[in-house]
Formats: sequence, C-alpha cells, structure tokens
Amino acid sequence: MKGEKIIDVYGLVKKYGKLVAVNGLTFHVNKGDIFAFLGPNGAGKTTTIKMLTTLLRPTEGSLRVDGKDPVSQPFDVRKKFGIVFQDPSVDNELTAYENMQFHALLYGIGKKERDGKIEKLLKFVGLWERKDDYVKNFSGGMKRRLEIARGLIHHPKILFLDEPTIGLDPQTRNHIWNYIKELNKKEGMTVFFTTHNMDEAERYANHIAIIDYGKIVGRGTPKEIKKYTKAKTIEQAFLNLTGHKIRKESGTAIDRVRAMAKSWGGRT
Repeated sequence: MKGEKIIDVYGLVKKYGKLVAVNGLTFHVNKGDIFAFLGPNGAGKTTTIKMLTTLLRPTEGSLRVDGKDPVSQPFDVRKKFGIVFQDPSVDNELTAYENMQFHALLYGIGKKERDGKIEKLLKFVGLWERKDDYVKNFSGGMKRRLEIARGLIHHPKILFLDEPTIGLDPQTRNHIWNYIKELNKKEGMTVFFTTHNMDEAERYANHIAIIDYGKIVGRGTPKEIKKYTKAKTIEQAFLNLTGHKIRKESGTAIDRVRAMAKSWGGRT
C-alpha cells in the first residue's frame, strides 16, 4: 500500500574509530516511492546504503527494510532488494549471460523462468547480442548496463541504485530510467538512488533527502525543497544546503579511513 513505510531508519550512526561517517540519521521511505538520497562526496550516502543492504553493521540506531532487520535478519532482507553498486561488481571472467544466470541461481529462480528473464533484460539493456562475450572485454558503460539488468532479475521490492547512470550516454540513461519508472508504476517497486546529477534527481524522484557530514540537512518533495531553500532548481537548493565551497576531503568515508590509516603507517 502506497504511503506505508518500506524503509525505516532511526538514529543511525556509523563510526570508524573517531571518524563519524553517519551521524544520527532518521528518515523513512514509503512503498512505491522513487527516493533520491543526495549529498557531496564523503557525506555518508554509500555508507548508509551499505548498512541498509547488510554489508555494514551500524554502530548505533535501528534499521528496517520491509519490516526486517538487516543486522539480525540479513538473509530475509537480501531477498527484498536488488542493488547496483557505485563500483563495478560484475564478474569479468564470466560472460554476460553467465553473470545473469549466476545471480538468478542465487535467488532460486527456476530454469524456465530464468532463461526468459535473462533474455528480456539483456535485450532491454542492449546486450543480448553480446550475451556470450566475456565481461572483461566490455566498456564501462556496457558493464553498468549489465549490472542494472542483473539487479532486476528477481523483481525486487526495492531497487538500490548508487550512482546508477555513471558512464552512460544520455540515450541509455533515458531508456533505463523510463524502464525503472514503468516498474515503479506497474509493480509498485520502490527505488532508492543516489546521484550527482541534480537534473536526474529533480526529474525522477518524488521525494528527496539531502545528507551532509553524516546528517540530513534537507528533506521533502522536489517542490518543497526548492520552496524552503528559495531555489529555482534542486541543484541550487543542494548548494544552498551544503555550501558552495569545494570540499577538502573527497571520496567515501571508508576512503578517508584508509587514507588516515596510511598516514599512520597502519592498515585497514
């Protein structure tokens, strides 16, 4: 039912020693939302997604994904979502078809249904003619398209997209977003995405949260955010909330921890 919470985050904290990557986040996402999670590099976006998708344990706070706890019920939570990571995660030593087949097997999709879904999704992302080619020979954009197809193989309730359209040309980006919107509309699939493309956020999201230094600094519909920041665009609203200066630190919180450890002569 639209309006019912499918992601619920309360008092979420993630620390790496003295570094606080996520600092008391509280927010929720309703079923059927297309939810944009925006912030500068290192703001805590990817760390938050990793906690929601069972890859990191929170230091404090609580999480629920479709009523399940990612910490105590990780296998139940993993059945609920598909994910496209910011960094490439496809297996370069497998073919495109084998990557899809392996992912489908992990979710227990039967052969008859599996073969049809793989063909449909690879055709959708324009890779069917390359299905038997090794992924190590693909361009960055082709790998990105394969990751998106793979993330949809089991028709997840929630699709997490961490910078999903990096490296894609405008035509492919538009094609993929049209398909995601169709799934959202027809199947009620919830979409949780991060992006640095503010036009993408304004165009496709019906709710936005802006995070900076591990805290939510703005939240609402695109129209509401523009109104209370007195901005004409989401990009201008984003700058009004997070500042105009180029940040001294870059990368994710984990990148900064590694840099700190290196400066100390240690390892992460």
